[in-house]
Formats: sequence, C-alpha cells, structure tokens
Amino acid sequence: MLALLFPGQGSQRPHMGEPWTDHPAWALVERVSAAAGRDVAALLTEADAETLRATRNAQLATFCASVVALQAARTSGVEYLPVAAVAGHSLGEYTALVAAGAATLEAAAELVARRGEAMQVAAEANPGTMAAVLGLDAEQVARACEGVEGAWPANDNAPGQVVIAGTPEGVAAAGEAAKALGAKRVLPLPVGGAFHSPLMAPAQALLDEALAATALGAADVDVVANVDASAHRDGFAGLLSRQLASPVRWRESLLALRAVGVTHYLELGPGAELSGMVKRTVADSVRMNVSAPSDLDRLQDFLESARRASPSAPSA
Repeated sequence: MLALLFPGQGSQRPHMGEPWTDHPAWALVERVSAAAGRDVAALLTEADAETLRATRNAQLATFCASVVALQAARTSGVEYLPVAAVAGHSLGEYTALVAAGAATLEAAAELVARRGEAMQVAAEANPGTMAAVLGLDAEQVARACEGVEGAWPANDNAPGQVVIAGTPEGVAAAGEAAKALGAKRVLPLPVGGAFHSPLMAPAQALLDEALAATALGAADVDVVANVDASAHRDGFAGLLSRQLASPVRWRESLLALRAVGVTHYLELGPGAELSGMVKRTVADSVRMNVSAPSDLDRLQDFLESARRASPSAPSA
C-alpha cells in the first residue's frame, strides 16, 4: 500500500523551482500566485536563503513546490495506483488536503498565504526559536522541558529526533537539560519562530478567520493529522486550527500508516527529510522522494513495487 507524504517549512531551498520551469506541472505556479496574491515563481527561482527563511515566504514556496511535484507524479502514474492515505508535516498537511481532494489548489494556496502571514505576526510578537534534540525519545525530551520556562516539545519526528520550541532562553535551558539526560546533540534550527508552541497563540484568531471563510470538503482518502496521529476524512478546519500551536506527532503518524498496511512512502516536495524520518521509524519501508523532474525517472519502478505490494495486486 502507498502513502503520499508532504514536507513542511524548513525544507525550502534557494532556486528549488528552477528544475521544474520547463515541466508541464509548472503551470500550477501561476494558479498559486493568483490565489495567494504573491509572485510565487520569484520565490521559487530567485529568492535567496534569507528571503526564504521568512515564514510568509517559506510556507508559500514550499507548498507550491510540493503541489508541482504532486502534479508531476500524478501524470507519471500515481493517480492510477490506490493511495491508502496521505500525510503532511506541519505546513505539508495543507498539501495533503489538496492531494486527498478535501481542498482545491486555490483554497489551500490562500490558506497557506494567510497562515504564513499570521505566523509571521506571532513570531514578531513573541520571538522564539527551535532546536532538534538528537538521541532522546519524546518522553525524555518532555522531561527536559519540565520546569523550564518558555520551552515545549514541538515535533516528535522520529526515534531519537525530537524538536523543542520556545523563547531563545527557554530553548537553550531545555537543551542543556536534554544533554544532561544523555542527548547526543542539540542543534539550533534556522527558523523564524517557535512553531507548534504556545508562542503561536497570536496567530490563532487570524488563522481561524481564514479557515471559517474557506470551503473544505470531505477527503477521498484518509488524511493522518499531525495533532492526533489519526486518520480523518473530514473536520479539517478544526484540525488545522489546533495544529498551529500543538506538537506535530509525526513519528506516531508514520506508525499509524504502517498499522494500516502502508509499505511504500512517496515524499513529494523539496528535500528528502521526511524520507529519512520514515527510514528511522519504519525500518522495513520502501521510500522515495520527488523533488525535481530527474527523480521521475525512478518513479515507475517505485510505483510498480507499490502495486505488487498492494493487497489488491494479482498474485504471480
């Protein structure tokens, strides 16, 4: 069985759109730009790393690069395979809703633009940061944050990789506590705020207003949500609202996909971070990422492997 995965903020890279400009899927960029009221093509082909670090830019650029990869994969054969479920890491959940048919491209693009602006406002009102703790499990990282003012677990990404978020002082103190508990390393992340923590509260009302004005329908396939690591077919406005200041339960989401029989994981969008998390969480998985047109050359073999692994595939 096959699951589609979509990356979130932090996966963006300068000029990540350039390889796609001659591909038919690049036509989606104009639609995203019109819906968001931004020149997304410039973000994908001209913006430098500092420009892309800004939340309002990073989220829109990553979303757009991911839907381009999704469209390219669909035309290469994904739409002819039974996709068991989709999931997206943080921002990637919006791309997952497009893939699942619960949101139109335009509706999701507008939501992503509004979300990015709201989170930028929150980050400026409550300056914060994030750091990856390597070598501890989620329980140990939660213990490291206990009693530290301004630090919270934010992303449970994979075994031995948990991200904390909070004020710079809080994250530094929690990082030291994590090292005392045996963490191998604590790596500061180049992000513009303390995402998935209470410091994002100022963005809540702005995002809720955008969600209330957006038509989100039922999904055609299961969407495994960040906030509860459970499969959903509807109720996405509430899930997206809660996600803003709640931890991303990604490791549990991957285990939930495995529990329903997913064997193949296709990451669509910039980078390959999610594929690495799958490898660490589901050891016997088959993984692939599509971040550039050159990756499509390997896609048919991957899809054939997924087809053969599907319970509905004919026996040899």
